[in-house]
Amino acid sequence: MKVLVTGGAGFIGSNLVDRLVTQDDDVTVLDDLSTGFREHVHASARFVEGDVGDAEAVSEAIADVEIVFHHAAHRAVARSIDEPLSTDTANVHGTLTLLKASVDRGVRRLVYASSSSVYGGIAPVPTSEASPPFPRSPYAVTKVVSEQYCRVFAELFGLETVSLRPFNVYGPRQRPDSAYAAVVPLFIDALTAGRPPTVHGDGKQSRDFTFISDVVDANLAAARAPASVCAGNTFNIAGGVSHSLLDLLEILGRILGVEPEPDFVAHRAGDIRHSGADLTAARRDLGYEPCVTYEEGLVRTVAWTRQRASALRNDRS
Repeated sequence: MKVLVTGGAGFIGSNLVDRLVTQDDDVTVLDDLSTGFREHVHASARFVEGDVGDAEAVSEAIADVEIVFHHAAHRAVARSIDEPLSTDTANVHGTLTLLKASVDRGVRRLVYASSSSVYGGIAPVPTSEASPPFPRSPYAVTKVVSEQYCRVFAELFGLETVSLRPFNVYGPRQRPDSAYAAVVPLFIDALTAGRPPTVHGDGKQSRDFTFISDVVDANLAAARAPASVCAGNTFNIAGGVSHSLLDLLEILGRILGVEPEPDFVAHRAGDIRHSGADLTAARRDLGYEPCVTYEEGLVRTVAWTRQRASALRNDRS
């Protein structure tokens, strides 16, 4: 099968590309390398460097493609607060450009990477897809808008779109060396270096953390599911159990053999208090089931972090 992965040099996208290549799919990656890394792209994948909002680059990348996995985006909530205009351009205009090209080029299905941030912490936990969105950041707004574009393109043009709302993805290739890095790599980096990990708020806020391989499984399930049950629809993807940031620190401390001494700072704008997914629809319609437990996922993530640090040291010597 010929597929396109936008954002395929990034954290989620590159892990998805690796799996697709092992399935002998013909994979093209479109990425502008603004946050992704060329070395993360599997050598067997065709690479097109370009912006998903650039119609020419998209047209080149999407030729003869049957399935598109759309992961290119400006991802961070904090970044969207700092840079709302560029976030909207990348996320909304980029998605619309890709949808139009998909229709024009005869793509059968597009799997869109949305976000659990669309709920805004207002809905009951666990949260189902029936809960109305209440975005609390420009980033979350762009995800709601792009989901609606996907639904409209399914209804108007027959493009089979499936939107996935992953909850707090973590795992190998998620790096701490970014101004908007996620909490798991930041905590691991701080604890490994003997620094106090920074906790925004009291640390009792909870997240439904999802290991990267489960997110890859969900993307593949969304590509395979019958159109009758998934086209134009949106699905939660998560680990299925929520944990507080203090729980996260305790488990990481145990894995790393250290005693965390967090530095508590002010609550961060745009953050939600609690999140947790109702996975009923994904289980029923996609056959999705999270396979990696929270602690096992953290063990694997720490192992990858140590391997990367060792490789960097060897490169310097």
